[in-house]
Amino acid sequence: MADERDPSQQTEEPTAKRLQEAAEHGDIIKSAELSTFILLLGGTIAVMALGSSTLKSLAASLRIFLEQPDQIAVDSGGIIVLAREMLLLLGGILAPVFALLMVAAAAGHFLQARPTFTVEKLKPDLSKLNIATGLKRMFGVEGLMNLARGVLKIAVVGIAVWTQIWPERTMLESMMDQSPMGVVGDMSHLLYKVLVAALAVLAVVAAADYVVQRYRFMQRNRMSKQEVKEEYRQNEGDPQIKAKIRQIRQERARKRMIAAVPEATVVITNPTHYAVALKYESGQMAAPVCVAKGVDALALRIREVAKEHDVPIVENPPLARALHATVEVDEAIPTEHYKAVAQVIGYVMRLTGKFRTI
Repeated sequence: MADERDPSQQTEEPTAKRLQEAAEHGDIIKSAELSTFILLLGGTIAVMALGSSTLKSLAASLRIFLEQPDQIAVDSGGIIVLAREMLLLLGGILAPVFALLMVAAAAGHFLQARPTFTVEKLKPDLSKLNIATGLKRMFGVEGLMNLARGVLKIAVVGIAVWTQIWPERTMLESMMDQSPMGVVGDMSHLLYKVLVAALAVLAVVAAADYVVQRYRFMQRNRMSKQEVKEEYRQNEGDPQIKAKIRQIRQERARKRMIAAVPEATVVITNPTHYAVALKYESGQMAAPVCVAKGVDALALRIREVAKEHDVPIVENPPLARALHATVEVDEAIPTEHYKAVAQVIGYVMRLTGKFRTI
C-alpha cells in the first residue's frame, strides 16, 4: 500500500483510520528484539521460580535408570509402556515451564499491538518467488543493515555473557572435584548471572529496536494532504452536499415557522429587524411558547403573515431582541421574560377582549 505512493508527498502524520487499515492488512509495529527479550525474560523467571523443583522432579523420575536398571522390562511391550509413562511424567513436570514460556511469547506480541486477525499475510505473493527480488532483499541495503544489526547484537550479548563467565573460570576448572549437587548449585548460580547479563543488554537493544520499528511504521503510513482531505470527506461527507442538506433543512424549518404564525397569540417586533411570534393558551400552557422567530427578511415575512391572519403585532425592540437571543422555536420563554411578556399579552387581551385560541 505504501509502495504505490510518492514518498515525497507523504508529509502528514497518519490518522487513526489509516493506522487501523494498516493493522487490518497485517502492518503493525513488530520488534523481533522486544519479543526475544520478553521470551528470555519469561525463561529466566521460569528457571528462577521452577528450576530447582523441576530438576529435583526430573532426577527423581530418572533415578530408576541408574538405581534399578535390572527391573526395567526390555521387551517390546515393556518399552512401549515405559516410554508412555515417562512421556506423561516428563510432560507433567515440564508443563509449567512451557506454559510460562508460551505466556511470555504471547505477551511479546500483545504488548506491541492489539490482537488482530487478518488473512492478508496468508495470501500468496508471487513477487516473493522472484529470484532477483529475493537477492535484492538479502544483499541490498536493508539486508546488509539487518545483518550488521544481528552481528552487533550477538557481539554485544556475547561480551556481556563473557564478562560473567570469565571471572568464574577457576570455579569451572574445580567442578570435577565437587559432588553432583555442588556442581548443580555452582552451575545454577552461573546461569543466573549469565541470564541477568543477557537480559540487561537485550533490554537496551529491544528498547532501541522498538523505537526504530515504530518510527519506520509511522513513516510507512504517512499520508499526503490529498489523502487526509479524502479521508475527511469520507468520514464527514462532501462539504457541498452537507451545505445543501443544511440549506434544505433550514428552508423546511422556515416553512414550518411561517405555517405556525397564523396560530400565534402575538408577534413582538423590533420593529424592522427582529420578529418573535409567541403562542399562549390560558389554562393549557404553563408559559408562552415561541412558534417562529427571524431577522431581516424572515422577520418581514413573519410580520406579513401575521397581518394577513390578523395576529396582533406589538413593537417592543428590547424584548424582541432578548427573546430572539434566548429562546428557540417550540420552546417556552425563559422565566426572566415572564413579566415583560405578560404585560404584552395583557395588552393584547385588552385590545382583542380575549386570548387567541386554536
